[in-house]
Amino acid sequence: MHNRAFAELGINFRYAAFDIEPGQVREAVEAIRALGLRGVNVTIPHKVTVMDYLDEVDAEARAIGAVNTIVNDGGKLIGYNTDGRGYVRSLTEETGVDLSRQSALLLGAGGAARGVAVALLGAGLASLVITNRTREKAEQLAEHLQAIHPQASITVQPTERINEALVDATLLVQTTSIGMHPNVEASPVSKEALHERLLVSDLIYNPMDTKLLRDAKEKGAHTHQGLGMFIYQGALSFEYWTGQPAPVDAMREAVWDALRSRQQA
Repeated sequence: MHNRAFAELGINFRYAAFDIEPGQVREAVEAIRALGLRGVNVTIPHKVTVMDYLDEVDAEARAIGAVNTIVNDGGKLIGYNTDGRGYVRSLTEETGVDLSRQSALLLGAGGAARGVAVALLGAGLASLVITNRTREKAEQLAEHLQAIHPQASITVQPTERINEALVDATLLVQTTSIGMHPNVEASPVSKEALHERLLVSDLIYNPMDTKLLRDAKEKGAHTHQGLGMFIYQGALSFEYWTGQPAPVDAMREAVWDALRSRQQA
Protein backbone atom coordinates (compact mmCIF):
# COMPACT_ATOMS: atom_id res chain seq x y z
CA MET A 1 0.00 0.00 0.00
CA HIS A 2 2.91 2.39 0.63
CA ASN A 3 4.46 1.78 -2.77
CA ARG A 4 1.06 2.41 -4.36
CA ALA A 5 0.85 5.68 -2.40
CA PHE A 6 4.36 6.78 -3.45
CA ALA A 7 3.53 6.07 -7.09
CA GLU A 8 0.22 7.91 -6.79
CA LEU A 9 1.97 11.10 -5.65
CA GLY A 10 5.11 10.67 -7.75
CA ILE A 11 7.40 10.40 -4.72
CA ASN A 12 10.74 8.70 -5.35
CA PHE A 13 10.56 6.35 -2.34
CA ARG A 14 10.35 2.56 -2.12
CA TYR A 15 9.01 0.48 0.77
CA ALA A 16 10.65 -2.88 1.49
CA ALA A 17 10.46 -5.50 4.23
CA PHE A 18 13.41 -6.64 6.35
CA ASP A 19 13.33 -9.59 8.74
CA ILE A 20 15.19 -8.53 11.90
CA GLU A 21 16.07 -11.01 14.63
CA PRO A 22 15.44 -9.91 18.26
CA GLY A 23 19.18 -9.62 18.92
CA GLN A 24 19.73 -7.33 15.92
CA VAL A 25 17.50 -4.39 16.84
CA ARG A 26 20.37 -2.07 17.79
CA GLU A 27 22.22 -2.80 14.55
CA ALA A 28 19.00 -2.35 12.55
CA VAL A 29 18.43 1.09 14.09
CA GLU A 30 22.04 2.09 13.37
CA ALA A 31 21.49 0.99 9.77
CA ILE A 32 18.62 3.48 9.40
CA ARG A 33 21.15 6.28 9.92
CA ALA A 34 23.99 4.64 7.99
CA LEU A 35 21.84 3.97 4.92
CA GLY A 36 20.03 7.29 5.07
CA LEU A 37 16.59 5.70 5.23
CA ARG A 38 13.86 8.32 5.63
CA GLY A 39 11.93 6.09 7.98
CA VAL A 40 10.68 2.63 8.84
CA ASN A 41 7.76 0.80 10.35
CA VAL A 42 8.37 -1.54 13.27
CA THR A 43 6.21 -4.55 14.01
CA ILE A 44 5.97 -7.32 16.60
CA PRO A 45 8.15 -8.32 18.41
CA HIS A 46 10.29 -5.16 18.21
CA LYS A 47 7.84 -2.33 19.01
CA VAL A 48 8.96 -2.03 22.64
CA THR A 49 12.67 -2.94 22.37
CA VAL A 50 13.33 -0.41 19.61
CA MET A 51 12.46 2.49 21.94
CA ASP A 52 15.77 2.04 23.78
CA TYR A 53 17.78 2.91 20.66
CA LEU A 54 15.96 6.02 19.40
CA ASP A 55 16.96 9.65 19.98
CA GLU A 56 13.44 10.73 20.83
CA VAL A 57 10.06 9.08 21.43
CA ASP A 58 6.80 10.95 20.92
CA ALA A 59 4.68 11.46 24.07
CA GLU A 60 1.80 9.38 22.74
CA ALA A 61 4.12 6.49 21.86
CA ARG A 62 5.53 6.65 25.38
CA ALA A 63 2.01 6.55 26.82
CA ILE A 64 1.25 3.49 24.68
CA GLY A 65 4.63 1.95 25.48
CA ALA A 66 5.46 1.01 21.90
CA VAL A 67 6.73 2.49 18.63
CA ASN A 68 5.55 1.39 15.19
CA THR A 69 6.93 4.28 13.09
CA ILE A 70 10.39 5.85 13.00
CA VAL A 71 11.28 9.06 11.18
CA ASN A 72 14.90 9.86 10.30
CA ASP A 73 15.13 13.65 10.63
CA GLY A 74 18.66 14.39 9.41
CA GLY A 75 20.14 11.58 11.46
CA LYS A 76 17.89 12.10 14.49
CA LEU A 77 15.61 9.11 14.90
CA ILE A 78 12.16 9.89 16.32
CA GLY A 79 9.67 7.20 17.30
CA TYR A 80 5.90 7.47 16.95
CA ASN A 81 2.91 5.18 17.32
CA THR A 82 0.21 5.51 14.67
CA ASP A 83 -1.85 2.44 15.64
CA GLY A 84 -4.24 4.15 18.06
CA ARG A 85 -4.73 7.32 16.04
CA GLY A 86 -5.08 5.23 12.89
CA TYR A 87 -7.89 3.38 14.60
CA VAL A 88 -9.62 6.56 15.77
CA ARG A 89 -9.28 8.17 12.34
CA SER A 90 -10.81 5.10 10.73
CA LEU A 91 -13.61 4.92 13.29
CA THR A 92 -14.59 8.59 13.07
CA GLU A 93 -14.22 9.01 9.30
CA GLU A 94 -15.99 5.77 8.44
CA THR A 95 -18.85 6.02 10.96
CA GLY A 96 -19.10 9.75 11.81
CA VAL A 97 -19.24 8.91 15.53
CA ASP A 98 -18.80 11.73 18.06
CA LEU A 99 -16.48 10.17 20.64
CA SER A 100 -17.18 12.84 23.25
CA ARG A 101 -20.74 11.51 23.50
CA GLN A 102 -19.90 7.80 23.77
CA SER A 103 -19.67 5.36 26.65
CA ALA A 104 -17.25 2.66 25.55
CA LEU A 105 -16.65 -0.94 26.56
CA LEU A 106 -13.16 -2.18 25.63
CA LEU A 107 -12.64 -5.92 25.24
CA GLY A 108 -9.01 -6.85 25.93
CA ALA A 109 -6.05 -5.28 27.72
CA GLY A 110 -3.10 -6.16 25.48
CA GLY A 111 -0.94 -3.98 23.26
CA ALA A 112 -3.69 -3.23 20.73
CA ALA A 113 -6.13 -2.33 23.50
CA ARG A 114 -3.58 -0.01 25.09
CA GLY A 115 -2.95 1.90 21.86
CA VAL A 116 -6.63 2.18 21.03
CA ALA A 117 -7.59 3.29 24.54
CA VAL A 118 -4.92 6.00 24.68
CA ALA A 119 -6.08 7.37 21.33
CA LEU A 120 -9.80 7.18 22.18
CA LEU A 121 -9.33 9.09 25.43
CA GLY A 122 -7.06 11.57 23.68
CA ALA A 123 -9.82 12.14 21.10
CA GLY A 124 -12.35 13.06 23.77
CA LEU A 125 -13.88 9.80 25.01
CA ALA A 126 -15.08 10.49 28.55
CA SER A 127 -16.22 7.07 29.77
CA LEU A 128 -14.40 3.76 29.36
CA VAL A 129 -15.04 0.33 30.86
CA ILE A 130 -12.33 -2.32 30.38
CA THR A 131 -12.87 -6.07 30.55
CA ASN A 132 -10.23 -8.74 30.07
CA ARG A 133 -9.86 -12.45 30.74
CA THR A 134 -7.07 -11.62 33.22
CA ARG A 135 -8.58 -8.97 35.50
CA GLU A 136 -5.15 -7.88 36.80
CA LYS A 137 -4.09 -6.78 33.30
CA ALA A 138 -7.31 -4.79 32.91
CA GLU A 139 -6.72 -3.07 36.26
CA GLN A 140 -3.13 -2.23 35.33
CA LEU A 141 -4.28 -0.73 32.04
CA ALA A 142 -7.03 1.26 33.77
CA GLU A 143 -4.55 2.64 36.30
CA HIS A 144 -2.15 3.64 33.54
CA LEU A 145 -4.88 5.35 31.51
CA GLN A 146 -6.31 7.14 34.54
CA ALA A 147 -2.92 8.68 35.28
CA ILE A 148 -2.79 10.09 31.73
CA HIS A 149 -6.45 11.17 31.62
CA PRO A 150 -7.50 11.93 35.23
CA GLN A 151 -10.71 13.62 34.07
CA ALA A 152 -12.06 10.47 32.38
CA SER A 153 -14.23 7.81 34.00
CA ILE A 154 -12.27 4.54 33.65
CA THR A 155 -13.47 1.37 35.34
CA VAL A 156 -12.95 -2.41 35.12
CA GLN A 157 -15.59 -5.12 34.84
CA PRO A 158 -14.94 -8.89 35.00
CA THR A 159 -15.62 -10.76 31.75
CA GLU A 160 -18.58 -12.59 33.27
CA ARG A 161 -20.33 -9.21 33.59
CA ILE A 162 -19.92 -8.14 29.96
CA ASN A 163 -23.67 -8.32 29.36
CA GLU A 164 -24.30 -5.98 32.28
CA ALA A 165 -21.64 -3.53 31.10
CA LEU A 166 -23.16 -3.46 27.61
CA VAL A 167 -26.52 -2.19 28.83
CA ASP A 168 -25.25 1.40 29.13
CA ALA A 169 -22.53 1.20 26.47
CA THR A 170 -22.86 2.96 23.11
CA LEU A 171 -19.48 1.85 21.70
CA LEU A 172 -18.06 -1.67 21.87
CA VAL A 173 -14.39 -2.02 20.88
CA GLN A 174 -13.16 -5.59 20.44
CA THR A 175 -9.34 -5.91 20.50
CA THR A 176 -8.87 -9.61 21.30
CA SER A 177 -8.15 -12.45 18.84
CA ILE A 178 -11.54 -14.09 19.46
CA GLY A 179 -13.24 -14.62 16.10
CA MET A 180 -10.05 -14.46 14.03
CA HIS A 181 -9.48 -17.02 11.27
CA PRO A 182 -9.71 -20.00 11.57
CA ASN A 183 -12.03 -19.68 14.61
CA VAL A 184 -14.56 -17.63 12.65
CA GLU A 185 -17.62 -18.81 14.58
CA ALA A 186 -16.31 -17.59 17.94
CA SER A 187 -17.44 -14.31 19.51
CA PRO A 188 -16.48 -12.63 22.81
CA VAL A 189 -20.05 -11.40 23.35
CA SER A 190 -23.38 -13.19 23.28
CA LYS A 191 -25.72 -12.04 20.55
CA GLU A 192 -28.45 -11.43 23.12
CA ALA A 193 -26.39 -8.75 24.88
CA LEU A 194 -26.04 -6.60 21.75
CA HIS A 195 -28.52 -3.82 21.07
CA GLU A 196 -29.39 -1.25 18.41
CA ARG A 197 -27.91 1.70 20.34
CA LEU A 198 -24.44 0.21 19.95
CA LEU A 199 -21.65 0.93 17.50
CA VAL A 200 -19.69 -2.35 17.41
CA SER A 201 -16.06 -2.10 16.26
CA ASP A 202 -13.91 -5.20 15.77
CA LEU A 203 -10.17 -4.80 15.09
CA ILE A 204 -10.01 -8.21 13.40
CA TYR A 205 -9.97 -8.06 9.59
CA ASN A 206 -9.50 -11.75 8.81
CA PRO A 207 -12.38 -12.34 8.31
CA MET A 208 -13.71 -8.88 7.52
CA ASP A 209 -17.14 -9.74 8.92
CA THR A 210 -16.53 -11.50 12.21
CA LYS A 211 -19.30 -13.33 14.03
CA LEU A 212 -19.48 -10.39 16.44
CA LEU A 213 -20.14 -8.00 13.56
CA ARG A 214 -22.65 -10.34 11.93
CA ASP A 215 -24.52 -10.69 15.22
CA ALA A 216 -24.43 -6.92 15.74
CA LYS A 217 -25.98 -6.28 12.33
CA GLU A 218 -28.77 -8.74 13.08
CA LYS A 219 -29.51 -6.88 16.30
CA GLY A 220 -29.70 -3.56 14.47
CA ALA A 221 -26.39 -2.16 15.73
CA HIS A 222 -23.99 -0.10 13.62
CA THR A 223 -20.69 -1.83 12.81
CA HIS A 224 -17.09 -0.94 12.01
CA GLN A 225 -14.57 -3.34 10.45
CA GLY A 226 -10.91 -3.65 11.41
CA LEU A 227 -9.27 -3.11 8.02
CA GLY A 228 -9.57 0.66 8.32
CA MET A 229 -7.22 0.74 11.30
CA PHE A 230 -4.54 -1.02 9.25
CA ILE A 231 -4.95 1.41 6.37
CA TYR A 232 -5.04 4.58 8.44
CA GLN A 233 -2.10 3.68 10.68
CA GLY A 234 -0.15 3.28 7.46
CA ALA A 235 -1.50 6.57 6.14
CA LEU A 236 -0.27 8.39 9.24
CA SER A 237 3.19 6.81 8.88
CA PHE A 238 3.22 7.93 5.25
CA GLU A 239 2.41 11.49 6.33
CA TYR A 240 5.21 11.50 8.90
CA TRP A 241 7.74 10.40 6.28
CA THR A 242 6.63 12.58 3.38
CA GLY A 243 4.95 15.62 4.95
CA GLN A 244 2.11 15.14 2.44
CA PRO A 245 -1.49 13.97 2.91
CA ALA A 246 -1.73 10.25 2.27
CA PRO A 247 -3.76 9.07 -0.76
CA VAL A 248 -5.96 6.89 1.42
CA ASP A 249 -8.22 5.69 -1.39
CA ALA A 250 -5.24 4.39 -3.37
CA MET A 251 -3.82 2.73 -0.27
CA ARG A 252 -7.17 1.06 0.45
CA GLU A 253 -7.37 -0.16 -3.14
CA ALA A 254 -3.89 -1.68 -2.87
CA VAL A 255 -4.85 -3.53 0.31
CA TRP A 256 -8.05 -4.84 -1.28
CA ASP A 257 -6.08 -6.00 -4.34
CA ALA A 258 -3.67 -7.89 -2.08
CA LEU A 259 -6.48 -9.50 -0.10
CA ARG A 260 -8.31 -10.57 -3.26
CA SER A 261 -5.19 -12.08 -4.81
CA ARG A 262 -4.46 -13.96 -1.57
CA GLN A 263 -7.97 -15.39 -1.50
CA GLN A 264 -7.65 -16.54 -5.11
CA ALA A 265 -4.25 -18.16 -4.56
